[in-house]
Parts: sequence; structure tokens; C-alpha cells
Amino acid sequence: MLPQLLQIKVNRLYDCLRGYEKVIVAFSGGVDSTFLAEAAQNALGDNALAVTAISDSYPIREMKAAQDIAKQIGIRFETVHTEELEVEGYASNPTNRCFFCKTELFDKLNPIAEKYNVGTIVYGAIPDDVGDHRPGMDAAKQMGIKAPLIDVDLTKAEIREISKAWELPTWDKPAFACLSSRFPYGMRITRELLRQVDAAEQFLYDLGIRQFRVRHHGDLARIELEAEEIARLQQKEDRNKINAYFKTLGYAHVTIDLQGYRSGSLNEGITKVITGT
Repeated sequence: MLPQLLQIKVNRLYDCLRGYEKVIVAFSGGVDSTFLAEAAQNALGDNALAVTAISDSYPIREMKAAQDIAKQIGIRFETVHTEELEVEGYASNPTNRCFFCKTELFDKLNPIAEKYNVGTIVYGAIPDDVGDHRPGMDAAKQMGIKAPLIDVDLTKAEIREISKAWELPTWDKPAFACLSSRFPYGMRITRELLRQVDAAEQFLYDLGIRQFRVRHHGDLARIELEAEEIARLQQKEDRNKINAYFKTLGYAHVTIDLQGYRSGSLNEGITKVITGT
């Protein structure tokens, strides 16, 4: 049983989705898109379709998780291949890289929408994102992609609470961003570098570490961890394992960031946001 205010917001979300009649959900398998997919399935049934993009910047483990979650929800599910690295505005890694990423994604979703006669594509942007450095939101706005979670003012904390009540496996899932966010702006993104970072992060994941980022600075890997994980790495055995494996990937130096994990840490030096216009 949800608190009354949350139930009111959920009902508003259902009404919003029903107003679209048919929707495609841009589905990553993260907290917000999973919640939105569940809501779309509840509101629209077979008139809702979740589509996950397969790309070099999306780890295989996340792809498999998205597929499993879609099956659990019961929503219709498809995948589409995106080619961000073929887009110079993305590969050159400017401060508005996400604009080109989202443009590529929505460009690939549009033919699927036409195929199934779906008039609306929705994605999991939330009120918490507004005001942050989010060029992808500019792309979505320009392309007419809807953000119903913003429209009904559902925050991250509320989405997690409702997701827990709905028994969604993502209710406490750590935040995740595409692998390209691991590179300082201006450093060219390549398939090889993405695979290097992916392998490094998979190693940490396999060690049982939940919330982390491996920031790539040439031959230096800067690991961001939650405070309790930093304390764990006081154990020499784990440090030695990480250091040895990362060096097989090509990193000459491996460091732990004493500021710890924080979303979007590579945005900290931005003084001017470039939009995609």
C-alpha cells in the first residue's frame, strides 16, 4: 500500500501514459526506465514496448539485466543497435556529447515507432535531472520525446520507494551512466578504450563492489568508490588484485579518488555548457 501522495502521482502517471495510447519506452534497465516501463505495462499492456539500445558504450551485463527485467515486468521487448562512435560529435567527446548520443538513440527508435504505429516515445528523465548538465535532455526536447516522470513530478527517492513496493529488482540499484562518461571531455572515445574501461569496471563488479566508476585518464585509472568500499580497500589483498588486473589492461597507474564516488565528477570543470543547437 503506497502513501496517498505517491498513489496520486502514480495515478497521474497512468493517466498521462494512457493519454498517449501507445508508447515506446527507451529502456536501459536502470531505476527510472524500469519504473517507467512497469508503469507503461500497467497502464497500456500490449500497447507498451520497451526498446534497449545495444552499443559499445553499454556493458554486456547491463544489456542482459535489461532483458531479464523486461521479462519479469512482462512488457514487450526489443533491441536496436546504435552507432554513436560513427558520429563525430559523439566520438570527439565535447561537453555536449550526450546530445549526440540521445539523438542517435531516438533516431533509431523512430523507425520502430513507425513500424508499430506508435505516436509517442518516452524516456526516464526525472525532476532531479532538471538544472544539471544534461545535454541529452535538449536532444529529447528538440525531437519531441516525452518525459512523463518529470510531468508528474516523481523524484528519484519516490521512484525507489514505489519500485520497492512494486517489488522491482531495480529499487536499490546503483546509479549507472554510459561508459563514455568515464573519459575527460576532449579525449577521443574509441571502441578499444570503451572495452578497456568496461573490463576494469567488470572486475570491480565481480569483486562485489556495487557503486563505483573507473575514470580513464590515459595510462592512469582513477577509481571512485563509496566510503565503505574505500575502507574495504585498506585490505592489501584486494588492492593488489585490482592493481595487477588493471595493469594487464594497459593502465600504468591505478589510484583511489579520496573524494569518493560522485555522479558526473567529470562535469566539475565545466564552466560553459554547450547545447546541441
